[in-house]
Amino acid sequence: MYYNKVDMEAFELLLPLALILLLSKLMGLGAHKCGMPAVIGMLLAGILVGLIRYIPWEPLQTAFSGEEVHYVIEVMSKIGVVLIMFSTGLGTDLKKLRSTGAASVAITACGVVVPMGMGTLVAFIFLPGAGILSWLFYGAILTATSVSVTVAVLKELGKLDSREGTAIVAAAVIDDVLGIVILSVLSGFSSGGSQGAGWDWFHPNAALVTIKIVIFFIVAISLGICLRKIFNYMERKAPHNRRVPIISLAACFLYAYCAEKFFGVADITGAYLAGILLGGTLAETPYVESKVDTMGYLFFSPIFFASIGMNLDFEGITPAFLAFGCVYVVAALLGKLLGCGAGAKLCKFTNHESFRVGLGMMVRAEVVLICTERGVAAGLVDPALFPFVFLIILLSSVITPILLKWSHQKETSNLSRA
Repeated sequence: MYYNKVDMEAFELLLPLALILLLSKLMGLGAHKCGMPAVIGMLLAGILVGLIRYIPWEPLQTAFSGEEVHYVIEVMSKIGVVLIMFSTGLGTDLKKLRSTGAASVAITACGVVVPMGMGTLVAFIFLPGAGILSWLFYGAILTATSVSVTVAVLKELGKLDSREGTAIVAAAVIDDVLGIVILSVLSGFSSGGSQGAGWDWFHPNAALVTIKIVIFFIVAISLGICLRKIFNYMERKAPHNRRVPIISLAACFLYAYCAEKFFGVADITGAYLAGILLGGTLAETPYVESKVDTMGYLFFSPIFFASIGMNLDFEGITPAFLAFGCVYVVAALLGKLLGCGAGAKLCKFTNHESFRVGLGMMVRAEVVLICTERGVAAGLVDPALFPFVFLIILLSSVITPILLKWSHQKETSNLSRA
């Protein structure tokens, strides 16, 4: 899309970008100092930038609320979310997946099924006209997890290498993979034209979508094996050369484009899979990951999170949706706590250990935002859900550190009395 220079000069983008980056950094640091993820600060920065359009001064309103400005920020935020998922894939340790054993698999399975079931049930009860695909997507959003806060707390307590600490980190890896697969399937059915209250599992479109998703993973993994060989050769010939991260980014964008364009799979799934295939065992993975993180978190990722804050839709929250949102937040917190805790208990963890595993897996961050954004883009999720997702991130990030420390202190005091 091209814009007439009379409507918008290129330099006019610089003011909103400068303010987004500045506020995102300052508020991200503030959130980090309060023991919360920097994502919360970036979201708050976006909300503040979004409020500028209500200042009664036309030049300022034009600079921050013009359609052209919003379009460019939307494009940059798309690059940001693709880079986040690519970086997440690069950091996924496939060796850990193979060595975690039954405990992490059971924790992840329960931690996906229970919150997804609770989220779907809440949507079914409060949003009866949404349709089965929307209900499932509301449930799928709650499968996401982020253990960065948990890892920081466990490391501070010296419990990261404990039984439950190891299980949490390993289960989070599997959780990410399962969550992205579920998101891909539901997004694929949405693009296949099978959504709505009358959606039929046996509709011809559903079969076609399923076949396309399977073909995508087969083609992507096969191509990824070839890419790994090429990258291994490049690493031997020129280690720590900038061509490696540059070609890695090209592969990321190509995977993301082809996933959405030709297979109806979410572009973020393509980026995530590219990261998994190019990460793990490659010697250059830390080097590539550092370059991607530098580019992403320095510029594009703050724009993505801020754009969500800028577009929070409070006007769409009716009393009925407010009731749904509050119950949905409770389902998000209890779903992971009960599901992952039950999975740990099935694997003979103690009550204290099971509670801490469920608590550790309860934290949400960027992935839940990405899943919600994908649902909104597909027309399956109401944009008014964003404030409640923000609340999920905030509450889980505050509650988890407090209760984890309390649980360990209580156990220590019980042992000392014994």
